[in-house]
Amino acid sequence: MRDGDLELREFRPADATALGALLAEPEVKRWWPDGDYERDTGWVVEVDGELAGWVQYQEESYEWYPSVALDIALTTSLHGRGYGRRALRLAIEYFVAKGHHRFTIDPSVGNERAIRSYAAVGFRPVGVLRSYERDPEDGWKDGLLMDLIVLDGRWS
Repeated sequence: MRDGDLELREFRPADATALGALLAEPEVKRWWPDGDYERDTGWVVEVDGELAGWVQYQEESYEWYPSVALDIALTTSLHGRGYGRRALRLAIEYFVAKGHHRFTIDPSVGNERAIRSYAAVGFRPVGVLRSYERDPEDGWKDGLLMDLIVLDGRWS
């Protein structure tokens, strides 16, 4: 999947070192602390042919509750430049073409930059997930559940 200089593509074994380094960047690790990713349910984000991020998804295909949960990590040097929004739009368009209409994402409530970015794509806050994820420094952090609905080509 491509949008100009940005491409989403399948993971290749040769990507492991660069992706591990990206997930170890302090500002990325702050929000994705375990550095874990599922190679079979995600895409490498490339910008100008260089590994720049990771989009991970969980697809629920059960006919009564079809939906896709998304996560994204982007190299710190590209934060604030619109690449995350573009990558999410590509991923959503892919799943809309497969018949999905509902998408969720769940940033930490403290990740204001991500929340603004997801809102710019069209995600809306649904509610706070209390004590949702471990805080590597101690205890638990709340998450913000956000969703996006795409019906008849309209994103809301």
